Amino acid sequence: MRRFYFVLLVMISSNVLAQKGSLRMEVSKKALSIEKKVIDWRRDLHEHPELGNGEVRTAGIVAKHLESLGIEVQTGVAKTGVVGILKGGKPGPVVALRADMDGLPVTERGNLPFASKVRTTYNGQEVGVMHACGHDTHVAILMGVAEVLASIRKDIPGTVKFIFQPAEEGAPHGEEGGAELMVKEGVLENPKVEVIFGLHINSQTPVGDITYRPGGVMAAVNDLKITVTGRQAHGAYPWSSVDPVVISAQIVNNLQTIVSRNLNVTENPGVVTIGAINGGVRSNIIPEKVEMLGTIRNFTKEDEAMFIERVKTIATKTAESGGGTAEVKIPYSNHYPVTFNDIPLTEKMLPSLKATAGADHVKLKPPVTGAEDFSFYQEKVPGLFIFLGGMPKGGDPLKAPSHHTPDFFIDESGFTLGVNALSNLALDYMNLKK
Repeated sequence: MRRFYFVLLVMISSNVLAQKGSLRMEVSKKALSIEKKVIDWRRDLHEHPELGNGEVRTAGIVAKHLESLGIEVQTGVAKTGVVGILKGGKPGPVVALRADMDGLPVTERGNLPFASKVRTTYNGQEVGVMHACGHDTHVAILMGVAEVLASIRKDIPGTVKFIFQPAEEGAPHGEEGGAELMVKEGVLENPKVEVIFGLHINSQTPVGDITYRPGGVMAAVNDLKITVTGRQAHGAYPWSSVDPVVISAQIVNNLQTIVSRNLNVTENPGVVTIGAINGGVRSNIIPEKVEMLGTIRNFTKEDEAMFIERVKTIATKTAESGGGTAEVKIPYSNHYPVTFNDIPLTEKMLPSLKATAGADHVKLKPPVTGAEDFSFYQEKVPGLFIFLGGMPKGGDPLKAPSHHTPDFFIDESGFTLGVNALSNLALDYMNLKK
């Protein structure tokens, strides 16, 4: 009798594996057949980028495509977000797949035939607009995934929720937006999402590779504003002043001791950066105020709390030592939690990634001190966020233009792997739940 059950179990397992293998081949064939469409979508989106909470054209393209596939569509989610719901032909869990849609206030410098010429006003300044972080790629890939999965909906054991999200780079000052607002508006409910997957193209990872990290993969971020107030005076008579410029310079230097002397760097990395200093109007006037903007990055709540306390203490006490005052606001306008890949989920889905890309092309990556608002979804449901190679083969990661720069460049030959990876993550998770 035991032998009978053992043989039966082997037969069932073999049948499941055969079904998965057959479905994987079908996904791969379909993804390859629409490669040109995905590239064309991406080029169109790249040429017409839109900033956060203003992705009207992009959202329209996405919604029209999903509707053409017979997918239930919701628009206007968290300002300009689009959500598609694809119900499979078999019962099963609800799996969410996410892509972000917004561009950046960066002027493109490359000579691509589809380079962005868009200009707009951002924070009172005229700027160029560019997909300098690859969100155009993410949208095109997820549109491709939707087409692939819609073509095999009868074989899908569950429901796929496609989340096209605005404002990942942050909403305009004073507005809500991004993943945080989508969660607040119920994007993970009705139907209730069980797990969520997402990817990010990377310009310094070779095409064909996928990288991942269980646990904290991207940092929590808090932006900050420090306002130093002194006493204005003629530049020729500095002894009559309390100089906020000198105090600010001392604060910037002193803040660097947080990482070098307060953070246990053997456990987790951390960053304190002052990215903007503004004060004064002419060379011979010591101003009354100086404003500084910056960012802190951490991988644990304990380090985050310590950094916030130390920034406040260092800024206020340094200012007092110079006879002035400092007001510190953290966060000033935005905060993202740690992007935390659920460890059991990551372990469970690693075979899916390896089967898709090949075991030699799925690599563990170090923590990334950049931040991602995908973390807001992961606070509510288990999630896995991976990185897709976009650097031409043979390229040098140290010389490849990085994200958020005018020369940012992505090799489009890696898009089909992205379509396959997200499609297979969704399907394999559902099949594991059967």
